[in-house]
Amino acid sequence: MSITLSRRHFLASSAAALAVGASGVLPAWAQNANLRLIFWGGQARADRTYGVVDLFTAEHPDVAIEGEFLGWADYWPKVATQTAGGNQPDIIQMDYRYIGEYARRGSLAPLDSYVGAGLDISSFDQDQLRNGTIDGKLIGVSLGVAAGATVFNSKVLGDAGVDIDPMRWTYDDLLTHGPKVWEATGGATAMAPDGSGIELLFENWLRQKGKALYADGKPAFTPEDVTEWFELWAALREAKAIISPDEQAIDTGQLETAPLVRGKSAMNFTTSNQLVAYQTLVPDPLGIAIYPATSADSKGGHYRNSSQYFALSASSAAPEKAIEFINFFVNTPAAATLLGVERGVPASSAMRDAVAASLDERGQMVVKYIADLGEIAGDVPPTPPASAGEIEVALKTKSQEVAFGAQSPADAGPAFYDQVIQTLGRTS
Repeated sequence: MSITLSRRHFLASSAAALAVGASGVLPAWAQNANLRLIFWGGQARADRTYGVVDLFTAEHPDVAIEGEFLGWADYWPKVATQTAGGNQPDIIQMDYRYIGEYARRGSLAPLDSYVGAGLDISSFDQDQLRNGTIDGKLIGVSLGVAAGATVFNSKVLGDAGVDIDPMRWTYDDLLTHGPKVWEATGGATAMAPDGSGIELLFENWLRQKGKALYADGKPAFTPEDVTEWFELWAALREAKAIISPDEQAIDTGQLETAPLVRGKSAMNFTTSNQLVAYQTLVPDPLGIAIYPATSADSKGGHYRNSSQYFALSASSAAPEKAIEFINFFVNTPAAATLLGVERGVPASSAMRDAVAASLDERGQMVVKYIADLGEIAGDVPPTPPASAGEIEVALKTKSQEVAFGAQSPADAGPAFYDQVIQTLGRTS
């Protein structure tokens, strides 16, 4: 659902609108270009994004920008529907799982011709440029550097007498300390959510084992790996180290429904840039750590990725103006200050310098976390195959079947693997 309303009305009614997605048309004078922008995220991201839009339209009164944001789970069906209906927004926030698929279908415009002619990427890190390049063409402009991370409630863990090493904690620590949190809170709060359906976490675990999700468009793991993964989380579930299936099912992917925000878990498995947004919703101080390690000296599971990209619709009627906005978004100090590190550490070294002094404590923690990954981080994996988004959803669904007892880990591992093979074969 998309609603067109004024910015003031939009902000006033944002809490209600967020449940269904929200859009805001920002005022402009002598409107010669109308752009549409769509992105996923919560209210904190929307406020920062629309703040930058305000800055841009104040300097460019000939442009009006209509913005729309949705939660992750609702976002991709909406983008797919708009694309199929020939109604794509001009500027589309993209994720690494999906950008290759949309680019190869011709839905996104290559940006190479704009580089140096409206789009300045001269101060961008080279790895961030590679991340947005598909088949030799620049498709996405990185909006920030991020990595997989565990956001945790320092107070809840401290009250339970649990102390973890943020850069070295392990799955064994979760198994050992998880019951302490459960007991200390009288069963009200678990140490962690159920991560068995989180694709990024599964990938991280595979990488620590020297494997990967995909290689040359095929699964780079075995059915036995999936079974072992589900068995790991079954043991954690049995030990009450993680939340119940019922509580996990409430998590729709929006920050507001996360177990950490609802007080049902002391952690959430997410990406580093989300620390800022979670802190706006949780009154207790939050910390940041790596995903659980398979051993204290494990390396290579994490990687520094582009948190999101802005991409240009191939059907945009005003591509030059859209590029002008994207360039403003990633290269203007005032915009960088407004955005902070909510979408990740700026990909531009110049914008990192511009934003550094204005970051609050949580923002500084995000920057330090990315820097501290050091040798823990490995290379960024290749662009996933076209059906990666569908497989991500399938893992979540299969994990719920295991958690609720509808299928055993031994049966679920081969079943999920077969599903991956079928999906990849259908979309290759």
